[in-house]
Order: sequence, then C-alpha cells, then structure tokens
Amino acid sequence: MKVKDICEKLDLSVVAGETALENEISTVYVGDLLSWVMAHAKASSIWITIQSHVNIVAVASLLNLSCIIVAEGAKVDEETVEKANNEEIPILTTNKDAYCLIKELIHLGIE
Repeated sequence: MKVKDICEKLDLSVVAGETALENEISTVYVGDLLSWVMAHAKASSIWITIQSHVNIVAVASLLNLSCIIVAEGAKVDEETVEKANNEEIPILTTNKDAYCLIKELIHLGIE
C-alpha cells in the first residue's frame, strides 16, 4: 500500500511532502521518544507520533520512513513543514489518537 492510499482511506490531511505520496508502506511504528524510534523503527514504516518539531523529519529521513502521521491534532510548525518538503518526507495529520489509527491500519492489512 502507498501513503496516498492511507491518506484517502483514513481521511488524513497532508501538510508536507506531497511529492512523496507514492512511497510504499511496509509496517507501522508508534513512539514519541526520538532516540527510541531511531533504534527500533524500520525503513518504509509509517511513524505515528504526537511530536511535531523539525527533528521528526531528521529521524524519518535517516531511517527512510514512508511517512509521519502526527496524531491527536498536534500542530506542525512551519519549520517542520519546510524541512519535510525539502527532504520529501510526507507529514500527515489527524485528530485521531494512535490507538484508533492502529486499529484502522490493521483493518487495511498494515501491521
């Protein structure tokens, strides 16, 4: 499945990285502690977090993640959006919490 597919199916808003919505998704990782995510997330993962500062883009780029979903209505600042656009990292937002997102992703066959 591609990032653009989950955007449509989960009604997610694209705030950055529109040029990379064709990225393939392999799995999902949930976490807010950046060092922990760096140690455990796998390439091509969706990363669900409530973090929204510019460092999330660096982590996603380093790990070659498919996209970042910023959950629970957390606002993504302009510096983060600009960096994500430059790095071609899709950032998606939603008011849903991580639990709801994971249930919906499992329903779509992504685990």
